[in-house]
Amino acid sequence: MPTQDQTVAYLADQLSRLDGLSIRKMFGEYGVWLDGKTVGLVCDDQLFIKPTAAGRELAKDAPDAPPYRGAKPSMLIDAELWDDADWLCGLVRATADALPMPKPKKSKKP
Repeated sequence: MPTQDQTVAYLADQLSRLDGLSIRKMFGEYGVWLDGKTVGLVCDDQLFIKPTAAGRELAKDAPDAPPYRGAKPSMLIDAELWDDADWLCGLVRATADALPMPKPKKSKKP
């Protein structure tokens, strides 16, 4: 079942205080970026956050699960925790801060 628009709208609202946040459609679901870093995915109305030591400190009880078949496991964040915007923003910020900057894309020009 694809993610519903209201799920993405709710998450975007809860995370709106984070400057540099974007949630964009990708592969039929949604990617979550902060400061140019992919921090998570929203798939089948579920929020998956990339596992980092800092994120695990904040989400100790979050189980690992793949967001889609064949994907690496991520932390599955229980929907009941989404209501705490301060906690959710802290989790996304801590995750982004712990991730390296993405490698620059190579130019296709000769």
